[in-house]
Amino acid sequence: MYDGLIPQRYAMALYKFASDNHKTEEVYNVMRTVIASFDAEPSLEKVLANPFVGRDDKQKLLVAAGGPGAGPDYLRFVNLILDHNREMFARQMAFAYRDIYRRDNKISSVRITTAAELPADEQKRIDGLVAKAYPDRVLEIQHGVDPSLIGGFVIDVDNNRLDASISNEILQLRQNLISSN
Repeated sequence: MYDGLIPQRYAMALYKFASDNHKTEEVYNVMRTVIASFDAEPSLEKVLANPFVGRDDKQKLLVAAGGPGAGPDYLRFVNLILDHNREMFARQMAFAYRDIYRRDNKISSVRITTAAELPADEQKRIDGLVAKAYPDRVLEIQHGVDPSLIGGFVIDVDNNRLDASISNEILQLRQNLISSN
């Protein structure tokens, strides 16, 4: 999705620039805000790709997407991609930068989904179990609720999934029944 050549090159250039200026974490936080802005407003990508929207308007949108923590380095980056007509790749560039930063800093994205809201002590217990399984990683943990799981939980760590939900067990039983006929 966001591993194209153009987004990767721009993200790597931004990462090197930020690294040289000791601002990789600051830019990482801005890129996370940019991703959240695109997620919150899906039409933003279409507006940036629209040739009838002026450069100044696109710049305002991208600066706003960076949030209040976006500093002059982000503004320079926005101007660079606008100067080279690459604004339609802004979202992919933010994803690519995020991935580069996470890889270099041994950060894993964790999503823990349960069938119902858990008490805080239970969430901490599960968080601790995940942290114990990944002792060499910094974990960015998010919690979610999905009633369709019926019970149990699903833990996604980067591209790995542990599905200990009742809905998955029912699915496995159903498949076993079908294959045994």
